[in-house]
Order: sequence, then structure tokens, then C-alpha cells
Amino acid sequence: MHDAIFITFVHQEKEIMCGIAGYYASDSFVTEEEMRLMAESMKHRGPDAEGFYCDSHAGFAHKRLSILDLSDNANQPMESHSRRYTCVYNGEIYNFRDIAAELDVTFRTRSDTEIIIEAFEEWGVTFVNKLNGMFALAIYDKQEKVLYLFRDRVGIKPLFYYWDGDHFVFASELKALLQVNNIKQNLTINSLAVNEYLHLGFIPEPNTIYRKIRKFPSGHLGILDENGLRIEAYWMIEGAIRRNLIDHYKDAKSRLTELIDDSVESRLISDVPFGSLLSGGIDSSLVTAFAQKHTKGKLNTFSIGFKENEYNEAEYARKVAQHLGTNHHEHIVSKDEARDIIPDILDYYDEPYADSSAIPTMLLSKFAKKDVSVVLSGDGGDELFHGYGAYIWAKRLSNPLLRGMRQPIKYGLSKMSNRHQRVSHLFDFDQKAKLKSHIFSQEQYFFSKTEIEKILVNNFTEEINLQEDHSYFVRNLSAGENQAVFDLRYYLKDDLLVKLDRASMRYSLEARVPLLDHRIVEFALNLDPKLKVHRNTKKYLLKEILFQHVPASLFDRPKSGFALPLKEWLRDEHSYLIKDYLSKDVIEKHNVINYPPVKEMIDNYMNGTDYLYNRLWLLIVLHQFLERMNK
Repeated sequence: MHDAIFITFVHQEKEIMCGIAGYYASDSFVTEEEMRLMAESMKHRGPDAEGFYCDSHAGFAHKRLSILDLSDNANQPMESHSRRYTCVYNGEIYNFRDIAAELDVTFRTRSDTEIIIEAFEEWGVTFVNKLNGMFALAIYDKQEKVLYLFRDRVGIKPLFYYWDGDHFVFASELKALLQVNNIKQNLTINSLAVNEYLHLGFIPEPNTIYRKIRKFPSGHLGILDENGLRIEAYWMIEGAIRRNLIDHYKDAKSRLTELIDDSVESRLISDVPFGSLLSGGIDSSLVTAFAQKHTKGKLNTFSIGFKENEYNEAEYARKVAQHLGTNHHEHIVSKDEARDIIPDILDYYDEPYADSSAIPTMLLSKFAKKDVSVVLSGDGGDELFHGYGAYIWAKRLSNPLLRGMRQPIKYGLSKMSNRHQRVSHLFDFDQKAKLKSHIFSQEQYFFSKTEIEKILVNNFTEEINLQEDHSYFVRNLSAGENQAVFDLRYYLKDDLLVKLDRASMRYSLEARVPLLDHRIVEFALNLDPKLKVHRNTKKYLLKEILFQHVPASLFDRPKSGFALPLKEWLRDEHSYLIKDYLSKDVIEKHNVINYPPVKEMIDNYMNGTDYLYNRLWLLIVLHQFLERMNK
């Protein structure tokens, strides 16, 4: 693989968004066949075209889902006009036409990829500050033998990498890196990642389940040359926070309305059919309302529901769709459908990931793909505008009086109903505890740090050290703001956006998230908390905007997440998961978790302690992964 080659294979059939992969090494650490296997492992991300490039120092592979400019000219890897630079890229740049207008170039395509590589040639690494969109991209300077990597500000698009000091390999998904024998043969479990997973339900950046593979940080750029790898931030949450708050209601409402309107409109650019994922909640309804406003004719909307009434929000989505006049599609999920998709969780998420709402998200993506190739999603509204109960708990537990009484409160609640017992765990912390991760963990009802020490075998216990100190910010944040920054930094990026990316890409569906336009993120970070929660109304300013389009009466109900009836299913139709993955034999074979506390949890759950289902699901997914890894 030492002579430069540039090959693109075009497929006529549409199988299943873009996947990128590549390496930087002066030897044969990655073979030509392994590059093809890396691309093939991500065919679900983009089957419309396949391309490769390599020379004596670097190689690229690309799988394309055609969204903008469907012609072969827009395939990747793509060379700059000067032929000095080569690029592979996953994502969408929504302001690419504005950037193109600043460049003195005659473009060959209508794709944003060409604008990206020409903008880089014109302005160098600082070009990334001009981009508005979601992206993971690599650019190779063939003249200087330098590789550049960039990931979007919020971390909407994934990027993984292996680096041993001599060899660098990157890809959109973990599974692609495992196609390289020199990587696969030396993989070991990252015990810190296991601790983090048990505490949070996902593995946060920069870690992965494997010791030598990491998540490339969002809002960062990387430069790799013969001197090694340098990773630098170009955007950070703390840098986006200003000293002064946006606190004038009318001005704030007007500005936010403009930002949302522009963000949604720009994300409707597509050369293929598009639609909106509609749950009937505040965020998806707001995005859908603005999307319908900018759509000629009826916007396609999609929702799913469950036969269990407690979890079925399909009727609310239907009422919103009827009011907005969309072309609504609704599907009620059967237990068999959910059961059949459970194996896909590991196949497409690649590492332990315990958010069970991944299952309905995959089912919704599959359903929507029948009619469209691009959808809008409402992710980000809760974190930006304080929609979660965790922010209320953060305020409560910041009260010194309540903190001082936490042990007797915990004891009293633990003697009451299931619901109160679950709440009691929020008070189970010591003075030195990192409260933000503790609140998140116990709101989700995962394992506290103390419990992790008891359930893990000794050699797997490691200290979790997440970034929770915000004392250096230029403004003192409220307790709710602090908790929301934690969610933006970890939960949104490494759980919710991972869920959406893998679920939608599984079915070649591109999902766009208008509320995470970086201009909206920066606005929200500096919005007065009193305009986020006003007289106990969460997401106050968002709702004020939404209710100009949809009647408030349609949302007069408790907040409900996109949940699966797992609490009931693990006792009946899906009880086999407990038997298959939490048996004494399986747990002791892998020697990561101590069996006695697991047995106690199973017994308590079967005897009516319902809230334990989330912990059991966490452990089921972990051992499902360990079983597959050892095959």
C-alpha cells in the first residue's frame, strides 16, 4: 500500500449514513484487506458509494449515504482542487453555501465536502470555527504528510481512535477498528470504563471498553505528524459561558425564536425525502412545528407506541400532528419486535450501553426509513432549558440543611414504598462525594460509587474521576446550571447522541438535531435560569415559543421519557435475559462482578422491588458483551 491510489466503487442499490476510517503509519500496521474490512463493517452507515485512498504514510476509507448532491462527483475520499489535500467526512455542514460564497473557487459539486476541503486549504485549521453542523472529519496533507482530525462542538457525530505512539487508526465506529489484527490481538478490558458504566449506564469520553481505544473529544482538533499526536480544543462549554446573563423575557424569546427558526430551516436542506421524529413531547413538537412551517405541503412525521398504556405516548404525538397538519405515521410496537431487536444493541453500539430506550429508537428509525432518509429530532431541549428532575434535586441537595439531614432522611425513605426507597438512594452520599455524577446515577437508578466497590471483584475497582468542578468558570452557576453542564458534557454526548446516531445509522437514516445548533447551545448556556424554570414550569421559554404554534392543553400531563416497558418484560417475556446472562456460571466465568449481590437483586426484583430492573438490565448488557468478546 505504498503507491498512492484513489478508488471509488459506486453501488446502485440503497442498502443502509456515512462511515469514515483511516490510519497514519509508515509501515504495514494496517493492510489493504483490513482497510476494506473496516469499510465493510460500517456498510450500514452508507452503502451508496465506497472509496479508498492510501500512500506511504496514510490511508482513508469511506462509506457514503448520499444526502446532498447524489452524483458520483461528490463521493469520497475527495481531493482539493490543488490535489494537495484529501478528505473523508461524516456529517452535514448546514452553512456550507455561506462558506462557499467566501471562497474564490469554482466548485465541481453541490456537496458540502468540497467546501470543507477548500475552506481548509484557504484558512487552515481555523476554518473549523466557521462550520455550523455535525461532523467528524479527517484531512490529509499529502505534501507535508500531516493528518488533521476534527469533531463537532457538541459531539453529535462519533469518532474513535487507536494510538500506541507509532500507529494511529481512526473510525466512525469501534467495530471498524477491530478489523485490524494488530489492534484486535492486543485488546484488554478497560476496568475504569467498567466502573464508569456501572455508575452512569454508558462509557463517557474519552474512554471506551478497550484500554487502547479512545473517543476523540468533541470540540477538538487533532494534528498528527512524525512528531506525534497533538489534540487541541477549539470550542468548550466553559469558553461559551459569559459573565452576564440573558435575562430580558421579550428579547430572549425573540432571539431564541429566530435561532430555532433558522436552525430548523437550514436542517431541511436535502436531496432526498425528509421527516421529523415526533414523540408528542415539548422538544420534538417544537422542532416539528418549525419544520412544518418551512415545508411545502405536509411534513412526514413518525411516532411509535406500546400496547402498555403507561408507556404509550402515541396518542399525544397524533394530536400534535393533527394540529400541525403533518402527514403522520404511527406504529404500535409488539413485544416480539422488541425481543428481536435486542441482539442489535451490541451489534451496533459495540460496547456496553444500558439505555434501554435504544430499542424503541431503533424501531422508530426502522419505521421512518420506509418513507424518508433524513429526520429531525428534538434532542438537547432538556439539558439546555432544564427539563429534567435532576436539576430540581441538584437545587435541593445544595441546601446545607438538607445535606446535613441526609442520613435520617435516607433511613426514613428506605422504610417506605418502592418509589420512596428509590428516592432514598439520592441521599446516600458523603460530604466528599461528587454530587453531579451521584445525582445523575441515582436518578437513573444505577450503582453508586460505594455500591460499585461492593459489586465489582477487587481487581476491577478504579476511582471514577469525571470533570465536575466548575469553580473556574467566569460566572458562578446555579445548582441546576451545574447539573445541566454535567449532562451536556456527558449524558447528552455519550448516551443520548450515541443512541440516536447508532439507531438511525443502523437503518441508513440521517438524524439531525436542530436544538443543538451551537448558537442555540451558547444562547442557552447564558440564559437566566429564571427563564428556564419559572414558577415550577420547566423549559419555560421553550414552551412559551411552542405554545404559539400548538395549544398548551396538548401538553398538560407529566413528563415521560421514550421508555420501554422493561420493568414488566424482564419478569415475563424477556426473563430469559436474566437466566442467560446473570446466572452464577456466566457471572463467575467472567469474574468481573460478584455473584451474591446479583442474586439478591434478582430475588428482590422478582418479589416486587420494581425499580431494580434498570440495574439488572445494566448487568445483562455487560455480560452479553463479555460473552461475545470471549467467543
